[in-house]
Amino acid sequence: MLAATTLPPLSEQDRQTRLALHDRSTMPVTAMATDYAPGHITARHAHPNAQLIHAVHGVMVVGTDQGHWIVPPTRGVWMPPGVKHEVRMVGDVRMRSVFIRPDAATGLPQQCAVLGITPLLRELILVAVDALFPYDADSRIGRLMALMLDEVKVVPVLPLHLPSPTDPRLRKICSAITRTPDSQTTLEQWARRLAVDAKTLQRLFAREFGMTFGQWRQQARLLGGLERLAGGAKVLEVALELGYNSPSAFATMFKRQFGVSPSSFFS
Repeated sequence: MLAATTLPPLSEQDRQTRLALHDRSTMPVTAMATDYAPGHITARHAHPNAQLIHAVHGVMVVGTDQGHWIVPPTRGVWMPPGVKHEVRMVGDVRMRSVFIRPDAATGLPQQCAVLGITPLLRELILVAVDALFPYDADSRIGRLMALMLDEVKVVPVLPLHLPSPTDPRLRKICSAITRTPDSQTTLEQWARRLAVDAKTLQRLFAREFGMTFGQWRQQARLLGGLERLAGGAKVLEVALELGYNSPSAFATMFKRQFGVSPSSFFS
């Protein structure tokens, strides 16, 4: 396995210069490595190419107009061309970004998504970061890049997305849940506060998110808990902060959603 070494810090100007080289490249696939300090937030931006953003260490919170994605280590987020996004770093983040030209291959994802990064794909990303370009399609590097494209098509999409509302009434509800995830306010209580019928809110949640009020709140709590765990919080602390009656109740819901317990998620 290749080691993902820590890099010396880059100035913002140097970082933008390197990004511009990848944005202008005619190669089907290029990659770069950048390390960030805890709490760093990139300015909202977009790329002409698709981007696979992978952190070999640390956790990223990626935001677009469509919502937020929590990206733990061993996962990555797929960003289609032209989508404006920002990235907030939770802890020290060693980011490895792959830039893929829109016409590089068919069958690539069309929407933002968190992807499972297989051991093979991780090693290919690390090779790509060190590759010099331009390169020939029939060279060793060219064939490795082609293999990476094949691997991106088959990795699983993970449920680590919290969609953002457009309706102003839902924005009030969702913002409040995000700020106070332990709130037990019901949909009926929200309907009275907003002077609308509860069935109207139910239809809005179904139309905008394809989920119920309870499902959106549960997803918000779980992803908020995931971010807190990534920051070093204990399971007990997180469970109580999110309004669960016990750590076991939180752990049960967490495992049901993510397939593993909170304590083993980052293993």
